[in-house]
Amino acid sequence: MISKSKDKIAYLLLSPALLVMLISGVIPMSMVLYFSVHDSFAGNNFIWVGMSWFQQVLSSSDFYGAFFRSLGFSALIISIEIPLGIYIALRLPQKGFLSDLYIVLISLPLLIPSIVVGHIWKFLTLPEIGLISSSIDYLGANYDMNNPIIVWITLALMDSWHWTSLVILLCFAGLKNIPEAYYQAALVDGARGWSVFKNVQLPKLKLVLLISILLRFIDSFIIYTEAYVLTRGGPGVSTTFLSHELVQTATIQFDLGEGGAMSVIYSLVVLCVSWVFFSLIVRKNNEQ
Repeated sequence: MISKSKDKIAYLLLSPALLVMLISGVIPMSMVLYFSVHDSFAGNNFIWVGMSWFQQVLSSSDFYGAFFRSLGFSALIISIEIPLGIYIALRLPQKGFLSDLYIVLISLPLLIPSIVVGHIWKFLTLPEIGLISSSIDYLGANYDMNNPIIVWITLALMDSWHWTSLVILLCFAGLKNIPEAYYQAALVDGARGWSVFKNVQLPKLKLVLLISILLRFIDSFIIYTEAYVLTRGGPGVSTTFLSHELVQTATIQFDLGEGGAMSVIYSLVVLCVSWVFFSLIVRKNNEQ
C-alpha cells in the first residue's frame, strides 16, 4: 500500500511536466502529422493525399542536398568540439580557486542566446570593419564571405566558440568523478601521460563522451538561428541546412503539406540517432 501511495505521489508530481510536454510537443506534432497527409486550400479546406508529400520530399534533390549539408556540418562540429573539449578539460586544474574561475569563464558562452551569437559573429566578419575580417586582411589574406570554404570555417568557429564549453564541462565532471585510486595504481604500474589517458581517463569518460556526442549532434543537426543570421544560407545554397529548407518550405512558401512531411522525416532522423545513442549509453552505464 505504501509503495502504491508513493507511486501516486510521483505521478502527481510529474503531471505538470507531462502536461507541458503534451501542450508543447504532442499536440503540435499531431498537427504536423495531419498536415503531412493532407493538401490545404484557402478557407481551411484539407484533402487527404496519403503519402504523396512524403514521396515528393524524398524525390527532391533540394531535400537531399540540405540533408547531407546538415550531416556534414554535424560531423565537422563533432570532430572539432569533442577532441578540443577533452583536451581543455584535461588541462584545467581539478581543485582550488583557479578551477572554479575557469569553469565560470568557460560557461559564459553557453549563457548567450543563439540569435545574439549569430549577430556577434556577423559583426566580427563584416568587410573592412569586422575584427576577424580586418585582422585577416591586415595579415595579407582575403577574408571573403562569398567563398563557401571561408563561410564553413566561420560557421565551425562560431559553433565551437559557443558550444565547446558544454563538452568541456561534461568531460571535466567525468574526470573529477574518477577515484584517485585509479591514478595511484597507474603510477605504481609506471604509466605516465598518454598511458594514463588511454588506460584510465578515456575508459571512464566513454559514457560522458557518448552523451556529449549525442547532445552536439542533435544541436548541430537542427542548427538554424546562428547560421541564418550569419549567412542567410549562402553563398548560393552552400550553408542552406535542412532546418533552413524546412522553414523556407513551411513558412515562406506556405506549403504546409510538404513542410509537414519534411518535419516528420527530420524528426525521425533525430529520434533514430537519439535512440541508437541512448541504447549505447544504457549499455555502457550497465557495464560500469
